[in-house]
Amino acid sequence: MSKHSHAAPQAPSQTGPEADIRGVVIQLSGARLLLPNATIAEVLSFAPPEPVEGTPDWLLGRMRWRGWQLPLISFSQLAGLADEQGGLGSKVIVFKALGGDSKVPYFAILTQGFPRLVTVSRAGLQVDADGGELPLAVQARVTLNLDDALVPDLVAIERLIAEALAQAA
Repeated sequence: MSKHSHAAPQAPSQTGPEADIRGVVIQLSGARLLLPNATIAEVLSFAPPEPVEGTPDWLLGRMRWRGWQLPLISFSQLAGLADEQGGLGSKVIVFKALGGDSKVPYFAILTQGFPRLVTVSRAGLQVDADGGELPLAVQARVTLNLDDALVPDLVAIERLIAEALAQAA
């Protein structure tokens, strides 16, 4: 047997179900959100939005971004986690809409600071499957490397924003 016959260990496939994904952890009042990095379009400093009459408290208003009038929401208020208003140090994260509503292809969420990039591996992620009631617009409670987080339902958030804006119109 020659010394060259040992096979090199195979690198794990990055296309199968075991592939790690790039995610972001976003700090809110009362919770952390875990999302795929690809859903974020931009991170901005907070500026008070233009209020929209007749909308729920969680829809903080509209803000200008690249020619769009984006709805800005407080996810903490929407999910009933905390009363959150923007202030010094707050950031706004612009998300790409996933639901295909061409009228509002982006929306924004108020956050406390910059999102933190994380690698989400199957081994480091545990879904809380106790069957407990989830807050509004939350898909799952998870633990990522010992940090608790919520996985938001972005399509549900888009639908709630669209409904709130339609009722206000």
